[in-house]
Amino acid sequence: MGEYLFTTDRLGLRRFRAADAEDFAEILTDEEVSYFEPYDTFAKEDALLEAEKLNGDERFYAVILKETGKLIGKIYFEDKKFFGAYEIGYSFNRKFWGHGYALEAVRGVMDNAFASGVRRIIAEADVRNTRSLKLLERAGMRKEGVYLKSAYFQKDENGEPIWSDYAAYAILNEEWNGSVPG
Repeated sequence: MGEYLFTTDRLGLRRFRAADAEDFAEILTDEEVSYFEPYDTFAKEDALLEAEKLNGDERFYAVILKETGKLIGKIYFEDKKFFGAYEIGYSFNRKFWGHGYALEAVRGVMDNAFASGVRRIIAEADVRNTRSLKLLERAGMRKEGVYLKSAYFQKDENGEPIWSDYAAYAILNEEWNGSVPG
């Protein structure tokens, strides 16, 4: 495996490196990618600095296309410090949407986590983000509920919060079989 913490058929997952900055900036500077993220779209200079901040951060995986070595996505995976539950999140370069890479990476993280004894994996997604909701379901997660007006990351022209509803998803170790149809 070498440089990767683990691999899937087409992807390698590893920690971020300073050299990932240009590829990562393609993700962070894309308004369509960042629309549902808890941050504004980055300017290129700020995106390059953000990539440096993630260098070695164990909460994040750089998703690398093995064939080319290009960073195409980011997976967030963090111990939520309550009863063996971890949270997963992701963002991917829009040029690589629609090829199953995000699903493959999410499944890879889940498989690796459950094999190492993680009890439960949770995820939240804005209910308007239908691509993400479908991905979570295809990954085998079940919808547990919806948090109404639970957060806002943008404001309207009057400076008022634009509240978002979030769907909560989860899967337990005993539900996982690693080969969820997708």
